[in-house]
Amino acid sequence: MSERTLIKNLAAASDGPTSVSGWVETVRDQKKVQFVVLRDESGAVQLVHPRAFGEDGAPLEDALADTISGLAQGTFLTATGELKHDERVKLGGVEIKLDSIVTTAPAIAETPIADDSGIDKRMDWRFLDLRVPKHALVFKIQTTLEHAWRTYWVENDFIELHTPKLMASASESRAELFEVEYFDTKAYLAQSPQFFKQMAQPAGFGKIFEVGPAFRADPSFTSRHATEFTSVDAEISWIDSHEDVMKMHEELLVAGFEAVKAKHGAEIEALYGITLEVPTTPFPRIPLAEAKRIVAERGYEVPRHDDDMDPEGERQIAAYVKETFGHDFVFLTDYASSIRPFYHMRNAEDAGITNSYDLVFNGVEISTGAQREHRVDVLIEQAKEKGLDPEELDFYLDFFRYGVPTHGGFGMGLSRVLMLMLGLPNLRETTYLFRGPNRLLP
Repeated sequence: MSERTLIKNLAAASDGPTSVSGWVETVRDQKKVQFVVLRDESGAVQLVHPRAFGEDGAPLEDALADTISGLAQGTFLTATGELKHDERVKLGGVEIKLDSIVTTAPAIAETPIADDSGIDKRMDWRFLDLRVPKHALVFKIQTTLEHAWRTYWVENDFIELHTPKLMASASESRAELFEVEYFDTKAYLAQSPQFFKQMAQPAGFGKIFEVGPAFRADPSFTSRHATEFTSVDAEISWIDSHEDVMKMHEELLVAGFEAVKAKHGAEIEALYGITLEVPTTPFPRIPLAEAKRIVAERGYEVPRHDDDMDPEGERQIAAYVKETFGHDFVFLTDYASSIRPFYHMRNAEDAGITNSYDLVFNGVEISTGAQREHRVDVLIEQAKEKGLDPEELDFYLDFFRYGVPTHGGFGMGLSRVLMLMLGLPNLRETTYLFRGPNRLLP
């Protein structure tokens, strides 16, 4: 591999010979001098080539000038020349006076997307869309965020798991299952690692986490739903209630925000106009019934067709929390057992509610967590209440027949966290390759 300098390192390098590689962002082909802005994964630099003229003022033969004139936006190339520091150069205070250009792969002159292209068109040409620094920054942030979370987990003695995504039975509701042929039978794509992360508790693992794909056959076309998404999950043993899960959850998020702010805060401010704030702990906690009363007092009645909080209710309670506590996060607790999965533990004093929560961030729910029911007889009865056949769940119920500690955990959508962190309007912006009811390409 030939020696190549990353553009971000040019400012600290000494004047003299250098070589950079990347794609052409812009070409300014002027009469006396040519400028090329070249970008790589780390930044952009200006390349300069003064045209050659004879004594009579006529342009001389110049193969390099001809090459530059023929460059199309997006062409990948390697440029060699003399690095020069010049504070007058707006782009990084350095420029490279060209000696040569070697084209690795030319681009078609007409690009299929522009700055004002719609989200669907941009998704069609995602590899071009991600050349835009603002869009690429999302995935640098994602890398930092996940690394900070893993660091928190590992330093707190969690074990990382990779659970199977092919299942013999539903982990939650058959209504949102993708069914696939599996030899002479049927299998289902996992909606979550719920059963398998719970299996680690009677195995004696104590504390586990997973970051992996999950699938929901949900025909939703909203800005915050996807049929395939990255689920961030954790499960811990020996808890007293869902409060223990919430404490771990908020500590994890703080660790992630601190890392992102330290590494990318300036870029986020420059490209998104957002000053990233690290949330304080503890996050506000509001029982769902109280949250609904607060929302009603603000002039919005949550529809009574179920016991959940709808999207407008989430926005309203988030606004209240921001005004009252100056906080971007709120735990909504004590959800009704009628809308929670059979494996959520019910409150010891009121079986109509569960030891569970939703975490709302900037007006959108990003996570559900709960204490799990660990008593097998209770689990069987709650499964029956939900219309599930205990025989189909027998492999899961076996986890609880040979001793299991009290435990609980959460599942959280990675792309939603990023979307709300950066104030973006659509989950597609923070998903590398989005999958929805009408999108399987690219």
